[in-house]
Amino acid sequence: MKIEIDSVELNFDDKKILYGVYLKAETGKVTGVLGRNGCGKTCLLRILFGDLKPKYKNVRIDEKYLKTNLFKTGKVAYLPQHQLLPNNISLKKVFHLFLSDWKIFTSIFESFKIHENSRTNEISSGELRVIETYLILNSGKEIILLDEPFSFIAPLYIEKFKTIIQEKKNKSAVLITDHFYREILDVSDTIYLIKNGSSKLIQSRQDLENEGYISFNSLQK
Repeated sequence: MKIEIDSVELNFDDKKILYGVYLKAETGKVTGVLGRNGCGKTCLLRILFGDLKPKYKNVRIDEKYLKTNLFKTGKVAYLPQHQLLPNNISLKKVFHLFLSDWKIFTSIFESFKIHENSRTNEISSGELRVIETYLILNSGKEIILLDEPFSFIAPLYIEKFKTIIQEKKNKSAVLITDHFYREILDVSDTIYLIKNGSSKLIQSRQDLENEGYISFNSLQK
């Protein structure tokens, strides 16, 4: 499957946020989106998902124009930047609702075994983010949108998720954005940079330096 979005026009009052964006994600590849705070990364994912209405957009799946919102197609799972799961719901129920196996999850994330009988408000925000990210990646949907999955979680979990993402891309088009640009570079097959309302295809770390997104010193680390 291939999904594309272009011709996006998004304004907040008199401020143009997005107006020259093209982005493509496809099965078998991870597509990363980078950009500074406020550049419109989250807005772009929400527009693609369908819960934010821009002035104009053009979304295509396998070259065919999508006439409805993507979330209505049943083809997409979306991890938003904010908390996904409600407070005070048992983790057992959450995994049941998402058709996921707790034992398989804890075989990967062993430290969570102690939370088998916990509720969402009884674990840390970082632990909750791990569970939310796992459930979205394990949803079986053809399109997976991840907004900052690496933020606020431990480095060990980040490495585990990078492995899971590489496995899931074989059956899903994965689109991911995060401030952890090194992780995005590591996990992505294709990368776009959002700058001044437009998108640019990034070929290397040097491109990011040339665009002023990262410094020369950061390239050396």
